[in-house]
Amino acid sequence: MRKFVIGDIHGANIALEQCLERSAFDFANDLLISIGDICDGWPETNQCFETLLKVQHFVLTMGNHDFWALEWALGNEVSPAWLANGGENTLKSYPDGMPESHFNLLSAAKSYYELDNKLFVHAGIDTSLSMENQDSSILLWDRNFFEKAIAESMKEHPTSLTSYKEVFIGHTPIHKLGHTKPIKCAEVWMMDTGAGWGEKLSIMDIETKEVFQSDRVENLYPKGAGRN
Repeated sequence: MRKFVIGDIHGANIALEQCLERSAFDFANDLLISIGDICDGWPETNQCFETLLKVQHFVLTMGNHDFWALEWALGNEVSPAWLANGGENTLKSYPDGMPESHFNLLSAAKSYYELDNKLFVHAGIDTSLSMENQDSSILLWDRNFFEKAIAESMKEHPTSLTSYKEVFIGHTPIHKLGHTKPIKCAEVWMMDTGAGWGEKLSIMDIETKEVFQSDRVENLYPKGAGRN
C-alpha cells in the first residue's frame, strides 16, 4: 500500500482524475487522504465524490467548504457566504439533491486524522491545546498556524511547532506566495496549490514526497466555470 495526500479539490474532477492517473494510484490497494474542500468552486463536486467512492482506502478530513455543503445536505439554512464562494456550483451539480452515498462519505469526514505520528487537518491547529481539545472552527478556518509555520521556516534555526513528525494542511493556497508545488515549512506541509483558483491540483506520496499534479484547472473547464 502506498499512501497519498491530496490538496483542496474544489469540484475539479478532471484535475482529480489526472492526479490519480499520473501518480499511478491503485484504487484497490493504495491509501488516499484528503485534507478537505472536495466541494465548491468548479462545477463537478458530484463527479468528485463519484470518483472518490471508487477508492477502497479513503480518509476525508472536513474542510470548511465541505462543512457548508453538509449543512445544505442536512436541510439547514444555506449560508450566503457559501453560495458566493463556490457553493452555487455545488448546488448545480446536485439538481436532484445529494445522493445517500455522497452524504454518507461527507458526513463521516474526520475533524483531523493521525497516521504514523503525522497529522492531517484542513486549516490548522491551536498549538497550545491537545488535539482532543481543539475548537472545530480552528480546524476548519484557522490561518494563524499557516502563518506561524511560514515565519518559523524563515528563521536561521527553525524548530518544530508541534510534537508531530509532519503536519499536512490545506485551506490556504500557496500559489499566492509564488509556489506552484507543495512546500514544507518547519514540519508543516502546505498542500493547497490553488486548484480552486485555477491553478494546479497536487497529490503527494507521503513516504517518498514525490508530487504529481494536474494541468492548470482553469484550462480544464470553460471560461467562467469556476467561482466568481
